[in-house]
Amino acid sequence: MIEIYTKPSCPSCLNTKMFLQSKGLEYTEIKIGEDISREEFLEKFPEARTVPWVLIDGNLIGGYESVKAFYA
Repeated sequence: MIEIYTKPSCPSCLNTKMFLQSKGLEYTEIKIGEDISREEFLEKFPEARTVPWVLIDGNLIGGYESVKAFYA
């Protein structure tokens, strides 16, 4: 299961979603500020400094470049 935490107007978030789609992978998008508050996100992931924040099977992968490397 792939979860991707995103925020509006985030080019890396869009690139990550497009990359996953190009690989035919399904994901769940959690929008910060809409589906989860910024405070809830930071409470859940205090080490988060940037988005997208991608987890695969509950394991942190990272952002766009990390996701590309994971599926390389």
